[in-house]
Amino acid sequence: MRLRHLIAAEYSGVNVELVKDFQMGVSNHTPDFLKMNPIGKVPVLETPDGPVFESNAIARYVARMKADSPLYGSSLMEYSHIEQWIDFSTTEVDANIGKWLYPRLGFYPYVAVIEDTFITALKRALGALDTHLASNTYLVGHSVILADIVMACNLYHGFTRIMTKSFTSEFPHVERYFWTMVNQPNMKKVMGDVKQAESVPPVQKKAAAPKEQKPKDAKKEAKKNEAKKEAQKPEPVEKAEEEEEAPKPKPKNALDLLPPSKMILDEWKKLYSNTKTNFREVAIKGFWDMYDPEGYSLWFCDFKYNEENTVSFVTMNKVGGFLLRMDLCRKYAFGKMLVIGSEPPFKVKGLWLFRGPKIPKFVMEEVYDMALYDWAKVDLSDAAQKERVSAMIEDLEPFEGEALLDAKCFK
Repeated sequence: MRLRHLIAAEYSGVNVELVKDFQMGVSNHTPDFLKMNPIGKVPVLETPDGPVFESNAIARYVARMKADSPLYGSSLMEYSHIEQWIDFSTTEVDANIGKWLYPRLGFYPYVAVIEDTFITALKRALGALDTHLASNTYLVGHSVILADIVMACNLYHGFTRIMTKSFTSEFPHVERYFWTMVNQPNMKKVMGDVKQAESVPPVQKKAAAPKEQKPKDAKKEAKKNEAKKEAQKPEPVEKAEEEEEAPKPKPKNALDLLPPSKMILDEWKKLYSNTKTNFREVAIKGFWDMYDPEGYSLWFCDFKYNEENTVSFVTMNKVGGFLLRMDLCRKYAFGKMLVIGSEPPFKVKGLWLFRGPKIPKFVMEEVYDMALYDWAKVDLSDAAQKERVSAMIEDLEPFEGEALLDAKCFK
């Protein structure tokens, strides 16, 4: 995608000329072009010192052509963070958008189960980005840098082709960031007006290749016709082929294969949501009446890096991002997350109810936040731990002698 190079050129005040009369599939297969890029891909930048290929490499070159370019930061740390977000944008955002989009356009085989994996990975990446942007206007510093250009171009691919409003609304800070970026004068000059995709592209079906027609032999055709006329028995009617193979059912989650539990999670969630008064007597008592230690398990979690929680709204956004990324297990879990303290650093503690005797493996693998917490299974034979569970569900304040700054529920 050549947009990032041209946008970087606009910000840097560098003139980049586009090749006239370039024909994709023709011009990029000529000997002269293959000397610049041996695999014949675009884009390629011709410079006085030789060619440069690969999109991000060209954007980096353009951004550094002038010593006073604002795109690469003013310190080693800013430079490192810029490179960090360029890599994140490429490997986590752009790659997963492409893996979702291209099979639907017919470039690769479409497999529904694999598509779900890439959508989950994309949501995980956008959730992390959303958390960062909750307290930052741009990726690094207080103005547009090269990482912003690369990120905006990669998001452009998703916003305009496959990421509909219903999808991106889960990530409000990413939405704000994207529309802010594409309406910057230097970006709008290259991108023009940007419109969000209204629907996800349908899966393209490849048309069957026409069979090769061999030249007919006149004598052989005459003999065939005579044989057909003399035949006494009618040709057996072949069964029409099915137009489309029936879709294969998605593989079941391992948690769906567990023995039935007497605890119906949705009934507990409804009781929790609908209890407005006498919460301890109604909801908490109802929870313990419903709880099935054979079918579910309870877990405490404690954030490992509470010393970092020095800004209240950033800490709360951090927890919000975690809950957003836990969406993939909503069917199998209930959680309470508490932000504790009246002064920084704030403590983050949680209580989680999971289906099964362990924390689900797919949650540990897919939700990177899980590694940021210490996890301990609740010992219900310990009356103090059982009371702590009740207090966390109830948002009891003070909690362990401290005020509650915020309490969030995952249900």
